[in-house]
Amino acid sequence: MIAFLEGIIDHKTVENVILKVNGIGYELNISATTYEKLPQIGKQAKLYIVETQGLYGGGITLYGFNTLEEKDIFLVFKEGLKNTGSKKALDYMDKATKSLPDFQKAVQEKNTKLLISIFGFRKPTAEKIVALLQDKLSKLQIKGPQKWPVMSGSISEDAIAALVSLGYRENQARQAIDETLAGLDNVPPVNELIKRALKYLQ
Repeated sequence: MIAFLEGIIDHKTVENVILKVNGIGYELNISATTYEKLPQIGKQAKLYIVETQGLYGGGITLYGFNTLEEKDIFLVFKEGLKNTGSKKALDYMDKATKSLPDFQKAVQEKNTKLLISIFGFRKPTAEKIVALLQDKLSKLQIKGPQKWPVMSGSISEDAIAALVSLGYRENQARQAIDETLAGLDNVPPVNELIKRALKYLQ
């Protein structure tokens, strides 16, 4: 079993990368998150590997991850959720890596609202994640600070969720809410906060 590969990036797209290791090119499926963190073509990279085989036979497919945390989350999705193949697990992992500490906390607190609004999971998937993955995720050692330590259940959460649903990126919505609140003495009702944040975004 391959634990990791380290070599020169020969080619890369949002979906895969070819890593040249000792004269051999390995094609690895990757997520958009992994792609964004990769160095330029011609530079050296190290990716942690998961080997998978199709349900109906066929060759081995390699999946590459920047960190062991990403790899562990991918495996939790793939092995912990029924009827979840490698590609779907990769998509779920990509959503979770918006902030792994916040994702882990949201699952532990059964906060499906946050999983839907900020991380982008559909309601049935969010409910399934909470029901099936709490124990598995609690065992993972996820490093780093939370991005939204006081957002759970707050007016800010509802406002950010609304802005994300309107098509704004999470970081745009977060910044707009932070900037709007910074100029206010009191937190307004969520509808008013959204209106003020939209003016900031325009």
